Amino acid sequence: MKRIVINLFISLSLLLAMVGAAAAQSAYEAPTDEPGPAVEKLFFRAFNVDRAPLDLAAGEMDMYYYNLKIAAARELRDNQDLQLFEAPATTLSLILNPAPAPEGQLNPFSLPRVRRAMQYLVDREYVAGEIYQGQGQPMYTQNSPTDFDYLTVYDIVQAMDLRHDADYANAEIAAAMEEAGAEMVDDVWQFEGKPVRIKFIIRVEDERRDLGDLVRAALQGAGFAVESNYQPFAPAIQTVYSTDPAQFGWHIYTEGYGRGASQRYDSGGINAYYAPWLGNMPGWQEVGFWQYENDKLDELGKKIFRGEFKDKAERDQLYREMTELGLDESVRVWVATVNSIYAVQADVQGITQDLAAGPRGLWTLRTAYKPGSDELTIGHLWVWTERSTWNPVGGIGDVYSSDIYRQLSDPPLANHPFTGIPEAFRASYTVETAGPGKKLDVPKDAFLWDAKKNGWQTVAANSKATSKVVFDYSKYFQAPWHHGQPITMADLIYSIYQGFDMAYNPDKAKIETAMAVTSRPTLETFRGFRVLDENQIEVYVDFWHFDTNYIAAYATPSGVSTPWEILYALDTLVFKQRRAAYSDTAAARFSVPWISLVLDRDARLVRKTLLDLSKVKTLPDNIFKLPGAAASLVDADIAAARYQATLDWFDQYKHLVISNGPFFLARYDPPAQFAELDAFRDPNYPFTPADLYKGAPQLIEFAATEADSIVLGEPYEATVTLEGPGTLGVRYLFSDAATGAIIAQGEAEATGDNEFTVNLDGDQTLELDIGLYQLSLAAYSDQLAQMSERRIEVEADLQ
Repeated sequence: MKRIVINLFISLSLLLAMVGAAAAQSAYEAPTDEPGPAVEKLFFRAFNVDRAPLDLAAGEMDMYYYNLKIAAARELRDNQDLQLFEAPATTLSLILNPAPAPEGQLNPFSLPRVRRAMQYLVDREYVAGEIYQGQGQPMYTQNSPTDFDYLTVYDIVQAMDLRHDADYANAEIAAAMEEAGAEMVDDVWQFEGKPVRIKFIIRVEDERRDLGDLVRAALQGAGFAVESNYQPFAPAIQTVYSTDPAQFGWHIYTEGYGRGASQRYDSGGINAYYAPWLGNMPGWQEVGFWQYENDKLDELGKKIFRGEFKDKAERDQLYREMTELGLDESVRVWVATVNSIYAVQADVQGITQDLAAGPRGLWTLRTAYKPGSDELTIGHLWVWTERSTWNPVGGIGDVYSSDIYRQLSDPPLANHPFTGIPEAFRASYTVETAGPGKKLDVPKDAFLWDAKKNGWQTVAANSKATSKVVFDYSKYFQAPWHHGQPITMADLIYSIYQGFDMAYNPDKAKIETAMAVTSRPTLETFRGFRVLDENQIEVYVDFWHFDTNYIAAYATPSGVSTPWEILYALDTLVFKQRRAAYSDTAAARFSVPWISLVLDRDARLVRKTLLDLSKVKTLPDNIFKLPGAAASLVDADIAAARYQATLDWFDQYKHLVISNGPFFLARYDPPAQFAELDAFRDPNYPFTPADLYKGAPQLIEFAATEADSIVLGEPYEATVTLEGPGTLGVRYLFSDAATGAIIAQGEAEATGDNEFTVNLDGDQTLELDIGLYQLSLAAYSDQLAQMSERRIEVEADLQ
């Protein structure tokens, strides 16, 4: 008898949407060959997600940047006036507060066994299939199920069998609570005669409200008194991420993350979501707060982040160990990846489909346009919130400001939207590395910032480094800032200084403590800089990676996103005058504004500082005088021109957001939830729309699968044929369908033109019992930062 049950774990609608997008967008004709973007104006406006379909149908916007609710999106599928793009751009998790409660109280999430039980209490299949109506996929680790790095850990997930099992979860919770001294009274846990209450912050803007209600009911079923607090973005973020966990303003929160770019090899995500050192775990590395600590997670995370491995195999092993430990700690419980749906008017052309971010990535709004129009209106849930803070040092951290700012500033490197590998964008580079365990000589005239001596100092004799990267910033320096002043090496040098001095100047570190503490583990791997000429800078780092593009990404000295005079004024305001702060926690601690350059009140503080600097003709000459240089990078005349240009910009635009990208911020109106971005048409800007259009990727498809039933004691063969770009491969897991126990795993054998075979010998099949088994196939390509998974249930019998 032949029995095959196939589950394809990439959304069919996603596949069709991307294939359709590829056909619709394959031929791109730029509306202009001028430097800059494809349109003259971008308007960002806020539209409520519940009304967004009606507003789209009425032509009120050209593109909706916030993911549509699933039911509304399905109603739009047959609308010929709209294009729908899908991408696994949203990830959902529950973050648990693990802080110990005060004497006489009990925080159940301070108990690791209770946190681990949450992995089984959450019904991921229901969230993905019912709440998100099949547009979600269960998510178990920091990797989405289609991420390339999910290949590294997917057997761990399989072996842990993180199924929904409320009975098991409740039993584990009961055992942990009783061990901690709690008792069940009338179906509610009590500790020292009082009910154990859980404060649950639940987001309300989207389906996370339903997720929160589902988890609330499960927690109540486990015996907890749950205090639900339904909040929108700004107050929820403020409560969770800006307060001391030991104050217990929250115990659990429905997190959501928007993905900004494809990533083939993850290092930042696993650290951000598991390791305390990076400042994204409860306590947030803020001085005076209770801190979640885990030395082993920090040790593993830093090794991954800083390239402390000898090859890919060792890197993958570190990644696996860290994933297992993160799951064991369960401070974050991952729930689902959502295939977000973005609606675009049918006549809009020039969409690039990032594998992770969809049309919301770096590329689309630089190349998109409507024939016959020179403007686009982009809808979003918000343009401004109380948490939307525009400063280039400790702000621009929410999705709403980030989505706008991405159009204003060019990064030095960017991940390719299909491969997920870093590549040159506005800075080019060459990499030389000694490799793991070896070192290069650092030239004796290389320099580093010395915070104690308040100046640049040449490196110590016989200094060594693992890698050297030479960056060419000429594509930045050939064009001016938005306010007309030239971008120069001085802007780059000031940005490097700013990071080092904030981390190592003890007076500054006492003010912006979290930023200082979290940046030091990276900065301490930099061994020296050398300015080679007016365009090139040489960087020496103790970092290695098997893909040298990642070495360049790590060693990038600066994004050069903001003119040095604004950074100087901000530093003066924050560290000398003490009238503002870069971070929200420092702002709260010192009762000063969290500085935002788009708010009139804050921008005027910076303007006043610039006026004072201009009047006394002050400039930070110690920063611009490099060792061995004949002259400073900046003189009094240059500084005066910079100050005046920035002051003139404020007089014209009433804000101080000045950058280098294809658009500049012409108007920002928080009360009206509106922003206007105008094209920056300097003739020396290095890109035209045609330079940046990428279109849509070709995805991996399972063209054919042959998997007969297994005859015990006889060799078994399953064959899969793929279609897709580049060099393809298939990894397999063969497991017991009932228990999830892994019986065999490995790489499928390439047996033909994109044909792969999984083989089990007779001895292996003889050990099997009669029943159902699962064959999981994970297909991947060297040209995609994504895998596609197919699961097949195969019956084993005697004949």
